Amino acid sequence: MPTILLIHGWRLFFYANERGHPPHIHASKGNSRCKFWLYSETFDIELAHEYDMTRADHRTERRIVFENFDYILQKYLELHGGAE
Repeated sequence: MPTILLIHGWRLFFYANERGHPPHIHASKGNSRCKFWLYSETFDIELAHEYDMTRADHRTERRIVFENFDYILQKYLELHGGAE
């Protein structure tokens, strides 16, 4: 599980064995967890799932993913062989 960012207590990471999935990022902080799909064509994200997150957590994590979108996508493609 390579960690690529630690921001405001949120750990953003990938699972190395998810090669066949579209680009996405996992995040966790304490018991809170979420996963966002990354859409490079439209520079957009979509919540895939969340667990034990408040509305404030959701807003914060969404902002973190958007602010670091290009970096996250680059790291995802490096880890998974460049295939979207």
